[in-house]
Amino acid sequence: MTMEYLHTMVRVTDVEKSLAFYCGLLGLKEISRTDNEKGRFTLIFLAAPRDEERARSAAWAPMVELTYNWDPQEYAGGRNFGHLAYRVDNIYESCQRLLDGGVTINRPPRDGHMAFVRSPDGISIELLQKGAALPPKEPWVSMANTGTW
Repeated sequence: MTMEYLHTMVRVTDVEKSLAFYCGLLGLKEISRTDNEKGRFTLIFLAAPRDEERARSAAWAPMVELTYNWDPQEYAGGRNFGHLAYRVDNIYESCQRLLDGGVTINRPPRDGHMAFVRSPDGISIELLQKGAALPPKEPWVSMANTGTW
């Protein structure tokens, strides 16, 4: 399986305090910020200083994604840690190999673009199709979500 490490998502409860830590103290650089009015969240991508130029280019670089949900939430059981994300060459082949290996596909790639699975320790892992989404395909289109991711 060919893949690239993309990002680690961490849920934060205070954007300013988080940026003061990750950028001000740790030294990461803010690469992009997206406010999603409909979903009521903000995504802020940060990169290490040596990765900044690559992160701002089409080449991309591994980053930390800070996710701020506008409506207050409490995160228990490590849910403030979101997921690891990897780009894969073929989302369907990747999910089939995992399924054949006994892994539950928690969020199947019904859209040909994104899927979620969990590690044996319960860490959520996002798989993203490289390039454009693949055309919808069975059995994935009809497969229901299982558990949480």
